[in-house]
Amino acid sequence: MTSLLSRRTVLKGLGASIALPWLEAMGPFTAWASQQPGGNRVPVRMAFLYAPNGKNMADWTPSAEGTTFTLPRILEPLSEVREYVNVLTGLTADKARPNGDGPGDHARAMAAFLTGAQPRKTDGTDIRAGISVDQVAAARIGDQTRLGSLEIGCDPSALAGNCDSGYSCAYSSTISWRSATAPVPKLNNPRLIFERLFATGNDADRARRERNRRSILDFVREDAASLQPNLGANDQRRLDEYLSSIRDIEQRIERAARMPEPPRPTMTQPAGIPSNHQEHIRLLCDLLVLAFQADITRVSTFVFANEGSNRPYPFIDVREGHHDLSHHGNDRAKMQKIATINRFHVTQFAYMLSRMKDIREGDGTLLDNCMIAYGSGNSDGNRHNHDDLPVLLVGKGSGTVRAGRHIRYRNNTPLNNLWLSMLDRMGTRVEALGDSTGRLANLT
Repeated sequence: MTSLLSRRTVLKGLGASIALPWLEAMGPFTAWASQQPGGNRVPVRMAFLYAPNGKNMADWTPSAEGTTFTLPRILEPLSEVREYVNVLTGLTADKARPNGDGPGDHARAMAAFLTGAQPRKTDGTDIRAGISVDQVAAARIGDQTRLGSLEIGCDPSALAGNCDSGYSCAYSSTISWRSATAPVPKLNNPRLIFERLFATGNDADRARRERNRRSILDFVREDAASLQPNLGANDQRRLDEYLSSIRDIEQRIERAARMPEPPRPTMTQPAGIPSNHQEHIRLLCDLLVLAFQADITRVSTFVFANEGSNRPYPFIDVREGHHDLSHHGNDRAKMQKIATINRFHVTQFAYMLSRMKDIREGDGTLLDNCMIAYGSGNSDGNRHNHDDLPVLLVGKGSGTVRAGRHIRYRNNTPLNNLWLSMLDRMGTRVEALGDSTGRLANLT
């Protein structure tokens, strides 16, 4: 009888280390999960995705509650994963409100979204908010994976300057906070993220790979070949698909690096890599999926655009800036363009979720074992209100979340009550976080 493959097997080569997803040769999936470093159950992953400037709420909020709701226009792209989607209505980020501090709703919206803390109004170095939910989880379980957490986004993080009515740029470009005074910058270059996930060794090793323009897979090919006698047909297919996904991302990164910059629009456009914005988002989606699939990390944040972003979207026939349009003054044409941008973002989110749904883990899928929160710290961008936020919770949290519903909570229910509930399901229970008042009811 063939012995079981070690559940901690990695493929190694010069300056590269590739963690493996679950394979049947490792034994039952639950056993694989339980023997990951520090694990005692199927690993639950959590991610927080953020899209700025609020939503056109009339095209976001379902009219019916419970399981019979119809996906509105903005959420229609989620139809393929509808059974995993909970639409949560009535949640509020109170600390994104002025509370005596005057203008600055965009900066506060992002800074308070995962912290539930009132950011100090300053554009100097004395910034202060609070620890974010992702970093609470990372501090508790980060030692069980290669990376404690992964912070990514399409726009770079800025830690200095005045970006919103006297608020530091750190607030409107950083969603993750390791402590009240330590924002965690996000990576927006897919090549650097790829290196962080898979490369090991010293700078000389990485420089040698770059000079030779060889795939990371070339350096672990011998290790991969040695696994073949231990793998059945299903495992060989699963491993081939996993390695092919890695190579596909490498090729897309290389292709993007060779592409010329497109003609610049008349307005300032945020920097992005690659120049095709949808391809940039999808590369980042694929990298996050790989990080979860291989259990490189179980905690991530992903910011589609910095808060207050004025990026135009000409490829979906929206040439005005996003932030400018969000101040629509109830102009119906502008509101429809905002809904078009909102739907574009949800379409990219749906792409990522479909990828997770297609990855088998034991008797379920990767998406079954995830909790993915998606939302914004503003509700209606024109009003700059922070109650009744647009929030989704997608995934089943290894059976701890009942999905496929529209759940309406009493307005002004703290958003941080949801974060506490998610931390519980990660096995990282804390008694309070930011302005939380308890756990969110009715998730199971």
